[in-house]
Amino acid sequence: MKKYSVLTVILAFVLILTACGQSSGNSEKNQTLTVGASAVPHAEILKKAVPLLKKKGIDLKVKVFQDYVLPNKALASKQLDANYFQHIPYLDLYNKQHNTDLVNAGKIHIEPFGIYSKKYTDVSKIKDGATVQISNNKSEQGRILLLLQSKGLVKIKTGVDPVSATLKDIDNIKHLKFLQPIDPAILPKAYEHSAADLYAINTNYALQAKLDPKEDALILEGASSPYANIIAVRKGDQNKKAIKELVNVLHSKTIQDFITKKYKGAVLPVSE
Repeated sequence: MKKYSVLTVILAFVLILTACGQSSGNSEKNQTLTVGASAVPHAEILKKAVPLLKKKGIDLKVKVFQDYVLPNKALASKQLDANYFQHIPYLDLYNKQHNTDLVNAGKIHIEPFGIYSKKYTDVSKIKDGATVQISNNKSEQGRILLLLQSKGLVKIKTGVDPVSATLKDIDNIKHLKFLQPIDPAILPKAYEHSAADLYAINTNYALQAKLDPKEDALILEGASSPYANIIAVRKGDQNKKAIKELVNVLHSKTIQDFITKKYKGAVLPVSE
């Protein structure tokens, strides 16, 4: 009996050591962080961050989206840990319209928004009644109007917050004709056909279409824009260590230098 008791104790001890070893092994495994992103420049920037996060014990998985709606749906339904494609005015509008509670975990970059034209190379030559094609993204209307206002083409009415301004909130100085809004993803293709005089195109879609905002845009937003692109997460997750590490890496000199060198001013890094 004594012999069996000793064997039992030894066997139990071995099992405990094995369990401890397995627990230790699991704790050393890298944490997986799945982030949804637009193809350009967001996914490109994230892929550059993969090896940097690997060193911090985080396996970054990037899921590419081609629109502005599905990434937030996927985040809200916990298919993603974070997403990276939008600015705060868009996020605020999405939360309001869909009763979600997604939050900003950190500003990463600005994509200076552009107004493009195949018919005009000089803003001063734009004729009265010129046509303007904008997207159906309502959160961008104020941004577009600010650009047009910067060149004296419209004036946002006194007392209206420019960020939330709509087409109803302007004095239309040049009597611009705003065409039926279309999906932002197809604006570059519409621009190629050039049915309108002016096209307001998001920089990520402009870059995908091989447009160079600094060279091709008739009017280009400056670096002081309030429309910085952010890492968005579910409320409370902004305090998670992996999310903070992600934001810190995207603010690192390595990533900021990459953004500056690759996009040559079409995308501007933000370090706050």
